[in-house]
Amino acid sequence: NAFNPARDMVRRDDDLDDLCQVQTHIRTITHRVTDTTLKVVAADPNTVSGIKSVGTLIDELWLFGKQYKAEDMLREAIGGLASRPEGFVVYTTTQSNEPPAGVFRQKLQYARDVRDGKIHDPHFLPVIFEHPPEMVESGAHLLMENLAMVNPNLGYSVDEAFLYREYRKAREAGEEAFRGFMSKHANVEIGLALRSDRWAGADFWEQQGRRVSLDDILQRADVVTVGIDGGGLDDLLGMYVIGRDRETREWLGWGHAWAHETAVVRRKSEASRFQDFVACGDMTIVRRVGDDTAEVAEYVRRIHEAELLEHIGIDPSGVGQILDSLAEAGIPDGIVVGISQGWKLGGAIKTTERKLAEGVLVHGGQPLMAWCVGNARVEPKGNAILITKQASGRGKIDPLMALFNAVSLMSLNPEPKKKEYAVFFI
Repeated sequence: NAFNPARDMVRRDDDLDDLCQVQTHIRTITHRVTDTTLKVVAADPNTVSGIKSVGTLIDELWLFGKQYKAEDMLREAIGGLASRPEGFVVYTTTQSNEPPAGVFRQKLQYARDVRDGKIHDPHFLPVIFEHPPEMVESGAHLLMENLAMVNPNLGYSVDEAFLYREYRKAREAGEEAFRGFMSKHANVEIGLALRSDRWAGADFWEQQGRRVSLDDILQRADVVTVGIDGGGLDDLLGMYVIGRDRETREWLGWGHAWAHETAVVRRKSEASRFQDFVACGDMTIVRRVGDDTAEVAEYVRRIHEAELLEHIGIDPSGVGQILDSLAEAGIPDGIVVGISQGWKLGGAIKTTERKLAEGVLVHGGQPLMAWCVGNARVEPKGNAILITKQASGRGKIDPLMALFNAVSLMSLNPEPKKKEYAVFFI
């Protein structure tokens, strides 16, 4: 795909055709005088290792964000620059059609930080065509008339009529198609993957993101419920905490997930994303079985000692080790409640949707939870709706299911755990 345009450019120009030899079978263009070569190689560690090129062009970097150990492969590809001080690397890419992950997310954030002056690197030149933050905040970046701001070749190599026609078609096709179009043609970063069979609450998830941490919940809440879900060796163990603000009555949410090393190895397609979650503090990867449930119990113990814990909601199936860890942490047995799954969870799902739409449920804006919400698939079942791991396929939703467990308990409107007393002087 990258070689064919270069080949055609050479063959179209008589001077270049005389100067360069095109060898299609090995995807190489050789300068007949200097004997320098331009070669297109596959993005594979076995192919790029040992290369000592002067210039390296890495095309569509966003694709590498989905690849397992892509960072190691890129390190091999540009490792030869250590012996070539005159060498350079060029990264070209559009935005990803999913939330940025892996090496693509790392490079994109680094480029933004250099551009914004947060990082001083005189050897790195970021050229990023993005709308300014104030336009993104107001939604002006989604308007058709602002496409030209991030399309410098509009009217040249990019046909204006075609782009505007595709914009209108994507608008009519729905949210999923429009987001995909804007990511490719307007470099709009996707924060949440929305699909046609998505959970209704996903439409309101991003707008309810705030800076909410567990410490914030412990300081502001008058009562807290906890949900726990998952925990298999090739699965995630998700925990979600909901606290009710003692003044505003808002529901404050924060979640965390644990994964065993086995899950990371078996799910290589998600390994880079898991590492991103670890880096931002949303996930912990454990080596020893039992460390995950012990850490969950430690979080619950903190809430219990703060005299805020109402109940812990758990999927009744496969909770043995979680119960043992909670008992070792000194959590009373009566606090743990089994939450029925399947269609019986429909009430909690609908409550969560309404609380998000009303602006009552606010959360920490965590990438982990945005990913899980984007993974959730709705399956109609009679008059009920189901969000199940089977319907969601390979996409993990355990922390989201933990959220529904916590909502089931908070929707019962528990009494404040700490009584407030007023003192009057006469």
